[in-house]
Amino acid sequence: MNVVLLCRVSTNHQDYNRQINELTEYCIRQGWNIEKVFANKVSGAKKLEERTEIVEMISYVRAHDIDKVVVLEISRLGRNTLEALKVIQMLNEEGICLYVKNYNLETIINSKINPVASLICTILLEIASMERLTIAERMTSGRNQYIARCRETGKKMGRPATYRKSTDAYKEQYTKELGLIRKGVSLRNVEKLTGTSMKTLQKVRDMFLAA
Repeated sequence: MNVVLLCRVSTNHQDYNRQINELTEYCIRQGWNIEKVFANKVSGAKKLEERTEIVEMISYVRAHDIDKVVVLEISRLGRNTLEALKVIQMLNEEGICLYVKNYNLETIINSKINPVASLICTILLEIASMERLTIAERMTSGRNQYIARCRETGKKMGRPATYRKSTDAYKEQYTKELGLIRKGVSLRNVEKLTGTSMKTLQKVRDMFLAA
């Protein structure tokens, strides 16, 4: 059984190694052969063509003898229901099963599309989408309350003027970005690969490469 792993986290502050380790251990126990790992730090709400790990994975499974794409949770496929279902459909068309570990779901069983799994995936994706919207609404509400309090008390909003992130903190947070820049990858391509803003990448480049 040849499989690939698909892992994703939403921000640069998160780490997808936990997903990789857990899925790797599981595949080893099942006797599955891991051909490749596709991982990225990118919002699951982005469109399919904006997510490099998905584009690369689809191209890879089409060109190789892959039986399953393994994810830890359905939300790792994406929080945008429509875009995530597009991925499932593309895999179905190639006869490749999507396996969701935390629910033990397989979209293809015995070379046939599993309609129950497809329905459950759709429901789970909708739940993930609703959770994302709820979080966004809470953040907006919290920010509005903060602004209102600041206006009432005359307090200046934002970080203190004396705040400055340390060089070590920047280096630790943007290790991947710095590595790509040092390899000669253009800032625009680094932005696409990591999701880090151009302004931040310029600051990281100037801070470490000008020294």
